[in-house]
Formats: sequence, C-alpha cells, structure tokens
Amino acid sequence: MKKSINLLFIIFSVAILVACNPQEKTSGQNEVKKKLVPGETAPPAPPGSKGFGMPQTNQQDTTIQRRPRVSASVTDPREIDTLTLDEMSMSDPFILADDATQIYYMTGSGGSIYKSKDLEIWTGPYGAYDVTGTWMEGVTRVAAAELHHTNGKYYYVATFRDRDELVDVVPRRYNIHRQQSMILVADKAEGPYKHFNPDPDYDYLPHHWAILDGTLWYEDGIPFFIFVHEWLQTIDGTMEYVKLSPDLSETVTEPKCLFRASEAPWALEMVGNGEMTYGLKLPGWVTDAPQLFRTQTGRLGMLWSSWGAGRYAQGVAYSQSGTINGPWIQQEEPLKGDNSGHGMMFTTFDGKRLLVIHHAEGDGPRKPQLYEIDDSGDELILGTRYNP
Repeated sequence: MKKSINLLFIIFSVAILVACNPQEKTSGQNEVKKKLVPGETAPPAPPGSKGFGMPQTNQQDTTIQRRPRVSASVTDPREIDTLTLDEMSMSDPFILADDATQIYYMTGSGGSIYKSKDLEIWTGPYGAYDVTGTWMEGVTRVAAAELHHTNGKYYYVATFRDRDELVDVVPRRYNIHRQQSMILVADKAEGPYKHFNPDPDYDYLPHHWAILDGTLWYEDGIPFFIFVHEWLQTIDGTMEYVKLSPDLSETVTEPKCLFRASEAPWALEMVGNGEMTYGLKLPGWVTDAPQLFRTQTGRLGMLWSSWGAGRYAQGVAYSQSGTINGPWIQQEEPLKGDNSGHGMMFTTFDGKRLLVIHHAEGDGPRKPQLYEIDDSGDELILGTRYNP
C-alpha cells in the first residue's frame, strides 16, 4: 500500500513539473499547427469609404482595373519592359546600390526586381527567387521585399502570404492566414534567392502571428530581424525584433516588443480617421515599414509608417539609449504625411543620401519617389524631390 501511494505521489509530482515548466520555444516553427475554420469578420465598410485595399476609382468614378498579379519567382514567365521612374507603380520600394555591379536594384511589394544604372531608366520586372520545394512555392502575395548585402552574400527579405493556410481567427475582426517575413540568400544581387534553413517549412517568427515588413539590422556585430506584428491581429500594431544566428538562417531568441503604433502622437486610429481596410470597418493603429539607421552623429533612429491626418505617413522614432532596446521616442509630427510613406534610405554611387518612398493620390496607384535627405545632424531633415 505504501509503495502504491509513493508511486502515485511520484506520478503526480512529475505531472506538476511538466505543467509548470513547458519546453521553451525560440521561434514559431516549433508550434503545433491546428486546423482552423474562418470566423466572422469586422462589419463591412460603409459605401463610399476610403482606405487601403478599397476599390480604386478615377475622376469619372469608374472602377480602375488592377493589373494581374505576377509572381516574382524565377520559374514563372514574364515580359521585361524599360520605363522611367515616373512611369512605375510600386508599393513599398526599396533600393540597393550594389557596388560590385554599379547597378541600382529596386524591389518592393510584388517582390520582383528592377535594375537601373542612373535611377531614371529602369528595366524589369525580373524574377527574384526560387523557392521550389518550400512552403512558399506557389505563393504570389509578396509584400515589402528588401535587398541587403552582408557577410559576402546578398539577402532577400520579404513577407510571403499563403492564403491557403488559416493560422488564427480573431472574432468579429479578421481571419489571419499564414504571413511570414522570410530571409532568402543568393551570391548575386539579381538572385536567384533561395531558402537556406534546412527545414522547407521553417518560420522565422511565431507561426500563428500576422507578420509584416521584416528588415535586417546589425548592432555590435549581432544580426537582428526587426518586424511588424500586424494590427489586423493585435489591434494596436507593434514593432518587434528577434536575434538571428550569425549566418541569418534561423531565429535564436523570442520576439521582443519595441513600441506600439499608438505611442506616436501623429498615428491615428483607423476607423476614427475614416480609413477602412480591405472593405472592412477595422479599428486599430497601424505599424509598417521599419528601417533602422544612424545619423552621421551616431544617433540611432528608425523610419516607420502609419496612418495619420494626411492619410499614409512617414514617421521617425529615435532610441534614447542609442541601442535597439530603446526606449524609442516618437517624433511629434511625421517626416512626410501626404499619403506618402514606407520610406527607405540609401546612398548613391556618388555619395548622395536619398529617401525612396511611395506616394499615392487618393487610393492609388502608389508610385515610387525619391527625396534628398539630410542625416548630418541628430535628426533627419527631409529635402526636396530628387529628379535623376
């Protein structure tokens, strides 16, 4: 009898230990995936509303036909055009000035690559990646692609959206499909970029989170992956980071929140500001488009975007500690607030510092624009429109 009691006590003790000490996770790829069914979304937007993902109209109030979605995979056929910067339409533009080839490479949402020698005449769209055999194969929804050159390699950072896999249901709000910022690698700026974690189903970030706009940053030799946890899921969007392995192939820490969108005085709540999203009446505050930088005085800052009084807006925050951990102090006013944003800075081959953003009249189309930017002091100063 005594042995039976002791055995029951041991079993009970082990059960308590397991319950109180769950196995630690360092990223979303370890999470158990469960089958979900779509739930009820937010109410529909009132007729005639403005907002992201709403129907585009011209001055005669007729619906503008959107161009067919073209995959950025190198395995898909495409037609290459030559066009000026003013003729281009692109959300979330990012430009890499590649010293090795003396060519500017521009990408953005959609994920394809354009090339230019002078920032004026561009050719494209070229295929960017080959993700055959991974969870990204066949995905055509790619957002906010970036190109980085580090460690002797080129890296393609972009958000892939798989509309076939539901990962979270937020009642009376939004159905969240698999949406992950991923890092692909290549030996050349033009690619093709490939998945390089051994697991073809790998997620850098929590599998059930709505992730957006990942970007890279190094501090004291440590690589960081800064990203957005989307407001569609959280209501008040967050800016977060994880640390990466030295070769950038995997996540080595849990996410850490840097700030929330509502902390910026200029960032407004969407429904109260009259902005509808995807045809729904979705309340909340948006975080978009992080890019970290240091001014020439060494001050650490972050470009990021949200929606404000002038619709989409380009904001700036500065780290009080001078490190990625902040605290991050938001500027009182946006750097540019006239339905422009998702800005990224780069340096031309002749040493000029520029900001590339997209700008839209009304609900579109979004078009890339260049501005001079002064980073010689402690704060960024936006200059005039730059015409190559």
